[in-house]
Amino acid sequence: MSYSQRLYPWALIRLLPQMQRVVVRRFRNRSDAEGHLQALKRLMPDQKFIIIFDLGDPMDGESTDEESVRNRKSEKPSSSLIKF
Repeated sequence: MSYSQRLYPWALIRLLPQMQRVVVRRFRNRSDAEGHLQALKRLMPDQKFIIIFDLGDPMDGESTDEESVRNRKSEKPSSSLIKF
């Protein structure tokens, strides 16, 4: 996922037959996505739409939550910590 797509994490999705989907548009906040969803439902009442929060894949250099947890577990306590 590109940086510009990450700035717009809310995606308005049109559901198609056979488990296909297409991103209609991306938004910075949920309320904008919901407003467009209401307009599209009025214009195309037979179509199905959903709103998702899509963070996408981590960019190069970013760690995932699993990696962060693994790194914290493997770290040794700092010698500056006071042990009781």
